[in-house]
Amino acid sequence: MIFCLRLLLLPCCLVFFAAGSTRAAEGTVVIVSSERSAAYQEATDALLGELERGGVARKDVLQITAAELPKADALTARLYVALGTEAAGVLARSELRAPVLCALLPRQSFERVLRESGRRVSIQFTALYLNQPLTRQLDLVRLALPQVARVGVLFGAESQSHEALLEEAAQVRGLKLISIHVKPEEPVFSGLKKILGEADLLLALADPQIYNSSSIQNILLASYRAQVPMLAFSPAYVRAGALLAVYSTPAQIGQQAGVSARGVLQGKALGLPQYPQDFSVSVNEHVARSLGLNLEPQALAERLRRLERKP
Repeated sequence: MIFCLRLLLLPCCLVFFAAGSTRAAEGTVVIVSSERSAAYQEATDALLGELERGGVARKDVLQITAAELPKADALTARLYVALGTEAAGVLARSELRAPVLCALLPRQSFERVLRESGRRVSIQFTALYLNQPLTRQLDLVRLALPQVARVGVLFGAESQSHEALLEEAAQVRGLKLISIHVKPEEPVFSGLKKILGEADLLLALADPQIYNSSSIQNILLASYRAQVPMLAFSPAYVRAGALLAVYSTPAQIGQQAGVSARGVLQGKALGLPQYPQDFSVSVNEHVARSLGLNLEPQALAERLRRLERKP
């Protein structure tokens, strides 16, 4: 689900690190990126910074793309880091013996990689998700919009498996979940109309069946006209008209992946899949003013961090 990652970035020219040699390598860490773009460069730089703080020299880190991996001679590494869904899929199908940490991909995409490859989550193959935990998203709703009582969600094929978790998290926070399941062959807008007629807020989940380049403008326009704000998963959606979003930047993901990588090199095992620890909040000031709201993104992010630090 590369679209989630692209939506996190401002439009910019594609840049990337010079790909490492695909000759036989004795790299301590091999970073395999799905594509050459600014997002992967940002994540890689942060990851390399953490490795350097742990005493790993850059010459001991091999950087290649997923397309280059099958062409590479035998690689020897203590750890592989897959950035993006394509890279995760390539490594999942490989016979490499070292542990693999997958990052910069949503939970749904990682679960699809597991299904398609026959892999299972283990200390040898795990993930750092790109998307935010549902609890964090709902906590932001309570902090930013305490007047909201009903949260509307459109579930597609990839997101519907998380409905029970979202329902439970909503109940704990005194929120009523209003959900619509949209089948792949069904139009999004019949379900959207019902949601906008009943909910106080539209919670967007990273499901490409629902939110994609063809649908997002119309969804945002309908939401704006109905005066039902959207909590999105990307700052690009905020710029396009969503009220606010909580998300993790590629640099934040890369830094956390680097911390995990340092742990492996120090003899620790990779743990279970995890969500991002650090995050950012964006607010569309124009939309906020139209709703009579005054929201400060940095303050909201700090309040959210303090809430998560509570025992």
